[in-house]
Amino acid sequence: MTTVNPVSGLPAGERAQITLSGVRVDRGGRTVLSGVDMALTPRSRWGIVGENGRGKSTLLHVLAGTLAPDAGTVRRVGTVGVAEQEMEADGGRTVGDLVDVELAAARTALAALDASAAALADGLPCAAEEYAAALDAAEALDAWDADRRVDLALENLGAVTDRSRPLERLSVGQRYRVRLACLLGASHDFLLLDEPTNHLDAAGLDFLTERLRGHHNGVALVSHDRALLSDVATTMLDLDPSRDGEPRVYGGGFAGYQEGRRAERERWAAEYEQQQVEHARLTQDLSAAQNRLVSGWRPEKGTGKHQRATRAPALVRAVHRRREDLEEHALTVPPPPLRFRMPELRARPGTDLVAAEGVTVAGRLDRPVSLTLRSGDRVVVTGANGAGKSTLLSVLAGLVEPTGGGVRTARTARVRLLAQESPRAGARRAHEVYSAHVARLVGSGTLAEGEAVPLSALGLLPARDAARPLRELSMGQQRRFDLAMALASRPDALLLDEPTNHLSIALVEELTEGLGSTGAAVVIATHDRRLRRDTAPWEQLDLRPGTSAARIVERSAAGGA
Repeated sequence: MTTVNPVSGLPAGERAQITLSGVRVDRGGRTVLSGVDMALTPRSRWGIVGENGRGKSTLLHVLAGTLAPDAGTVRRVGTVGVAEQEMEADGGRTVGDLVDVELAAARTALAALDASAAALADGLPCAAEEYAAALDAAEALDAWDADRRVDLALENLGAVTDRSRPLERLSVGQRYRVRLACLLGASHDFLLLDEPTNHLDAAGLDFLTERLRGHHNGVALVSHDRALLSDVATTMLDLDPSRDGEPRVYGGGFAGYQEGRRAERERWAAEYEQQQVEHARLTQDLSAAQNRLVSGWRPEKGTGKHQRATRAPALVRAVHRRREDLEEHALTVPPPPLRFRMPELRARPGTDLVAAEGVTVAGRLDRPVSLTLRSGDRVVVTGANGAGKSTLLSVLAGLVEPTGGGVRTARTARVRLLAQESPRAGARRAHEVYSAHVARLVGSGTLAEGEAVPLSALGLLPARDAARPLRELSMGQQRRFDLAMALASRPDALLLDEPTNHLSIALVEELTEGLGSTGAAVVIATHDRRLRRDTAPWEQLDLRPGTSAARIVERSAAGGA
């Protein structure tokens, strides 16, 4: 999707800008964005972060001009290229068609240059002026090099380079890499990228980071990728809930954001706790005054009506005063955001939970892999796109039958997979689907009734989102729900395929901490560079050709990773 300068259709260069002032967006009767102020200029690097469902993707649509806000002003000069998380692939379009759409301005500029050159050669009137204008346009777009830039990006991002391939025959990840390559090859004043690292391997991540750092125009990134934000962003916009409900802007890049957010949350929690204590004290004072008022109308025997009457007005005044104090000190600080809480997962010492011996899956996992998992094992699976990481996890979970080798799973072992893509969301409410899932686990004997984990106990979805139909949740909220469903069975072995995709930075950090301390076996397949650094002490299973996975069996046999 591209929005262009309505005057010329060409990059505006140094004149390019997108400014937002007091932007508010309402959807379905609730406010999605409020009080957003931004100023994108050439060479600005904005990182946009926030909890799932806070309107990050919506904000990109406002910046691009495809969504008008309900309040506030938006001013836009220049061309904009947008990479959304999802892209339609119907209509028989090919990779080449997508390239042509993004390079349409370059194609038009070169055609105009050829036509004006011919007119100039024929000596037609005004040909010199037309040729000069066409040359300026082609140079502004660097039009001669556009296709080479796209081909270079396709190759380095691991995207399909055959321009005749239909988009509908490509996976979601393949289509996203094609779209991203097209945008990197075009010459837009601004790149607006929604979770651009979700479908990239290590080589693709390095290429994207280098291109964005060297990009001469403005960039706005919606991303959970802490490494990319650290390397690229210079200004951070945090859409997470704050004590006054307004977004926060942090300078100093990602490090400045982390420091500022930590201080903000500490102040928020301290103020909330202080108000809670004060509210409780005033409530107690009011209750005591009311009790005295009641007892004041029931004096001990021997007291007269006159004494009882003179005491009453003072007690009434005391009650009113305490009630006024309580109303004046009503809680004005909202509760701090949810924190993820990893449920207690059991350990089964001495048990081989899952043992894979030389497993292969034809066309998907060609290299034999051997792996034994015991309680407390920690394994990170790495490798390029197509190496078979997702396939291996599906084999370990018993969802895919290997065509070579075999897998043994311990009797009654609970093995759960958090897949990379969410299942199709239906119309049922999230808490209803979760409750039905837990009921099936208990009914089948997988879970004892006392082991059931309430959805609210996980800190993954607030009550208002748990009460919404699944299909109305954002991709990140659905991802949180998928994680809750995987944890509901209190698995002995937890397999996670790209677990940081679509999750907020705060949740990723809390989840990483929880995975490191649980008694269950944990296997992660990931390209996330920060997560790989955080899990560097874990056992590494590299699926690149020529590497060996046999050591995983040896480590597990010796007592776990």
